[in-house]
Amino acid sequence: MKYYVGAYAASPNQTGWDQQLETAYYNELKQLSNIKGLEHPFLGKLHIHDDNWFLANIAPQWDYVFTCIPGIMNALGQNPQFGLASTDETGRQAALSFMQQACEAIARLTHHLGRQAVTAIQIQTAPARNKADSSVQALEQSLHTMLQWDWQGAKIVIEHCDALMPGHEPSKGFLALQDELALLMRLNEQAAPQQKLGMVINWGRSVFESRQVDGARQHILAAQDAGLLSGVMFSGVSDKDSEYGAWRDSHQPPQSSEQVKHGEPGSWMSEQAIHQCLAAIDNLKQLPVLGAKIGIRPHQAPVELRVAYIRDMLAILDRFF
Repeated sequence: MKYYVGAYAASPNQTGWDQQLETAYYNELKQLSNIKGLEHPFLGKLHIHDDNWFLANIAPQWDYVFTCIPGIMNALGQNPQFGLASTDETGRQAALSFMQQACEAIARLTHHLGRQAVTAIQIQTAPARNKADSSVQALEQSLHTMLQWDWQGAKIVIEHCDALMPGHEPSKGFLALQDELALLMRLNEQAAPQQKLGMVINWGRSVFESRQVDGARQHILAAQDAGLLSGVMFSGVSDKDSEYGAWRDSHQPPQSSEQVKHGEPGSWMSEQAIHQCLAAIDNLKQLPVLGAKIGIRPHQAPVELRVAYIRDMLAILDRFF
């Protein structure tokens, strides 16, 4: 099996831009034979620092899943009412403009590669409900608009982020999973086959929301039962106060063990928990999006160590198959 890797989370360039360092990192990623492609962050243009560098350094055979969460979080820092589900029309239109830019970036990448290379674009149902108002109706309006655009064959999927829950502070605080699923089911009833929408579950964000290890598996089953499961991305979380922080969406590596040398001892994302999620998925090998996104601490870690963490994470997935 081959997997998507959210390589940006493990990049040596977390606070600046060193082109030579990033080139060395990408060259190492290209040596990993079980990478299908990248979960690629969208922040307003194809690459946050240098579009031309990106196009020159990607592997020609890689495929892509765009994720809009980094750009959305940046925008929310400036305007809490930003989001596709915002009931504030100015905030909703700003989010649609952002998505139009994502559509253009996908077109540029597709044109450069000369093939349909973007499997999906992951959208998120901002704004945070503890800071602004949102609604399923506003999200539906936004999706109707987006479905009129040419996505170059990329499937529009909602990546569920933690919903606003009583009892703890949210990381994202977006719409509830059941509300997202109900809307997608309704829209898919009349959608053309090429416009069917889907749902991607991020392990860490579902566990953050539920505060239980089995929360991700439960979300996977809910999306699957609704006929909407389009992907799973494994990204860890923990209640332990480590360099990654307690209850933070910091993409913790998997729990370290005898088989997982490069991991995080306090991570809730154990090999057993990962395999339980994979076992719950019907037609796993046909799942459009499957992969992992892990962050690395310390931030000064060398490229070789970063790639070792990624290699050990993907080996967990390989051991299931």
